[in-house]
Amino acid sequence: MNKYIVSAICGCLFSVTGFSQTINVEELLNQIEQNNIELKGYQAFIESQQLENKSTNNLPDPQLSGYYLPFGDNTTGDYTEYEVSQSFEFPTVYGARGKWNASKSEQLASAYATKRQEILLQAKGIVLELVFLQKQKAIETERRTQSKQVFDQIQNLFDKEQVGILDLNKAKIAWIQEQFVVQQIESDIQIQLSILKTLNGGNPIEDISSQIVLRAEIETLENLWLEKLTNDPRLQELRANEETSLQKIKLEKNKVLPNLALGYNYQGVSGSNYSGLYGGVSIPLWNSKNKVKAAEANYEYQQSNTQVITTSLYSQFQQTYNRYALMLEKYKEYQTTMDNLDSEQLLFKAYQLGEYSFMDYYVELQFYRTATHRMLQMEKELQLLQAQLLKHQL
Repeated sequence: MNKYIVSAICGCLFSVTGFSQTINVEELLNQIEQNNIELKGYQAFIESQQLENKSTNNLPDPQLSGYYLPFGDNTTGDYTEYEVSQSFEFPTVYGARGKWNASKSEQLASAYATKRQEILLQAKGIVLELVFLQKQKAIETERRTQSKQVFDQIQNLFDKEQVGILDLNKAKIAWIQEQFVVQQIESDIQIQLSILKTLNGGNPIEDISSQIVLRAEIETLENLWLEKLTNDPRLQELRANEETSLQKIKLEKNKVLPNLALGYNYQGVSGSNYSGLYGGVSIPLWNSKNKVKAAEANYEYQQSNTQVITTSLYSQFQQTYNRYALMLEKYKEYQTTMDNLDSEQLLFKAYQLGEYSFMDYYVELQFYRTATHRMLQMEKELQLLQAQLLKHQL
């Protein structure tokens, strides 16, 4: 059976990705993106921040002021005055602030994309774990059947007094252990499905087939990194931070210009009145002091931060890629070696024909089972590493 297991594992690793007849990986991740409560909440937060940012570019409220002065020693009559005015910043400030708000919206969009990517990568990791558990369950179910057959055979031999109680007890323990292994795997599958259901906003997930796969061969390190530089939301967020800080410099430079005010003024006394336009201008002496310098210093920091984080991300990416390439090479070597080994099925037949005692059969069996389990583990690790490398494609 070992050779068949190896062939099945390798076939899955190199075939086409799929879940079942009704759902595939992309569809499931799309469902989670639509239903995930954390992402929905983050979308609402982004909307509120964007509206708040837009509100900072509104004109201040118009002002209405008036004077009625009937008291005092005067001979000309009561004095009346009122004024309606609208103050505003220098017109170019609004354009600069609009660009600054647009860059902050890009920041928020990149932050959301980063959060989305984290959640979808977590979901994909759970899916890969479920696939591993499903394959392991299929293997262990077959082993449980074989263990029961061995136990029944030894029970018959024991009844005929051809084997001792020790062999019978060992065979029974081996069967019980296999039953427990299958039950434990089934429990682990339910736990993972429950986590996936939570990520899907509480909506149930269909049972996941073990036929999900990832392509084994991927692009070169250089090509993948260039693709990541363009599409990875973490790197996009860094660039958005730079652009926002640059727009902040332009905004602060524009805010050095004076504020303006326009309005209408009326003055009246003893039947005479005067009315006309009102104009005002601020003297920008104190409010903008050091703000341009602060914005320029922040821009320099953002540029440096982008360079440091990008270098660190490339180093991590390179390490992951090298681990993946090495493991893929070892996996293929392991596959070739396993193909040349005798299988569990052949060993079981040899035992049935009396070529092995129970103890010899059990010792040999553990070797093949350990090798098969290692094969499954290597496949899962390969898929998890690949998911990390292709995270920017989510």
